[in-house]
Amino acid sequence: MINELVYSIAVWLDDTQWSTMLHESYYMYNWVESTHVLTLMLSLGMLFLIDLRMLGYALPDMPASRLAERLNIPMLIGFTVMFITGILLFYAVPVRTSQSLWFRIKMVLLVACAVNAFLFHKQMNESAASWENEPRAPSRIRMGAILSLAFWSTIVVCGRFIAYDWFDCDTSPNTFIDVISGCVDGQIRF
Repeated sequence: MINELVYSIAVWLDDTQWSTMLHESYYMYNWVESTHVLTLMLSLGMLFLIDLRMLGYALPDMPASRLAERLNIPMLIGFTVMFITGILLFYAVPVRTSQSLWFRIKMVLLVACAVNAFLFHKQMNESAASWENEPRAPSRIRMGAILSLAFWSTIVVCGRFIAYDWFDCDTSPNTFIDVISGCVDGQIRF
């Protein structure tokens, strides 16, 4: 039932003039995709630096809160642009994207990243005064940093795999992969 709803919404988006124009544009789609990748590098570069600081591998002499203060605003600007361009990339090819196993894994991991970031910042703000000058953060914060690195690395890989989807809906009907990919009976991916 959820797959049919997602498929119907994707078809509706795909039928809009703006979706077609974006997908078929000679330059615009490439600019959106390039901007998405560049802001991904900017944002994740800063996030990974903060995570590596928490693990004690980068800038161990810099107070953790000072590093986070300096990197948070440009990182959030990058995430905002990355989020907007990601929506545009989905909007350009909604049917194929919504029926991608990799896209669905990526969306689940993005939710996991949001929860992890919320908990990470909450724990860091509550306890930073007691350890921020130490080379490594306490174990709960280090675990959040490890999860962040793992989730975001997997998101990047899944994002790359979306373009090379091996699990097309018309190749093997009624399998478990088809169900979690969002395949709808009688519908073939565009």
